[in-house]
Amino acid sequence: MRILLLSDIHANLEALDACLAAAPAHDLVINLGDVVGYGANPNEVTDISRKISKYVVRGNHDKAVVDLMDVKQFNPIAAMAALWTRDKLTPENLEWLRQLPQGPLRAEEGGDMQFVHGSPLDEDEYLVSVRDAMQPLMASTVAVTFFGHTHVQGGFFWDQEDSDMVVPQYPTRGGTDNWALALDRKTRYLINPGSVGQPRDGDWRSAFAIFDADQYAVEFHRVPYDLKTAQEKILAEHLPQRLATRLAAGR
Repeated sequence: MRILLLSDIHANLEALDACLAAAPAHDLVINLGDVVGYGANPNEVTDISRKISKYVVRGNHDKAVVDLMDVKQFNPIAAMAALWTRDKLTPENLEWLRQLPQGPLRAEEGGDMQFVHGSPLDEDEYLVSVRDAMQPLMASTVAVTFFGHTHVQGGFFWDQEDSDMVVPQYPTRGGTDNWALALDRKTRYLINPGSVGQPRDGDWRSAFAIFDADQYAVEFHRVPYDLKTAQEKILAEHLPQRLATRLAAGR
């Protein structure tokens, strides 16, 4: 069983198209949330996500655009984008987003894994350091938790004796790259496939991952995409300029 893991697409159609074109063979797609928000193509990205994803966990931006979360909790730029997205989405796509489940989510295909947006303890929690990750790792009874929300590819592990970060190592910052991590069955993991549509780990390229349940390994991927078009679309919709410029910096 090979699972394509997508997260934080944020209505970036060019990035999503690039990921799907580059993705190796897989058996199903699981989406870790924030399908919309920030980007200029919320309907197109939602349509694709509805078609290809067997499981989708709701993200905080997904909640905000359907009024399940107060946009006042967002910074002004994110709030403006959420309100714009709400106006742009079709009724069908709004309803689909409204019905997305809260994580943790388990797949009927089985396996000792679960899927969340932020943390298995709090769907809106940011796990950005080993200290943040320790409580959910120690509390979890599941070997591998896949999460998003931070837009930082990699993750954390804990094996009763040691804990540390997982940081993919790539030879370039401009081409198509991948990095494999063999998992240990006695270790607990929190794995983030990275953000498809708005990476914030200093690498502008779109990010995704493949989990191979049979090999018990994760393949992290980075792929370049049509950044200029994604930026031009944001500006053409009169969304905040910052949403366009930050794509190039991966921040």
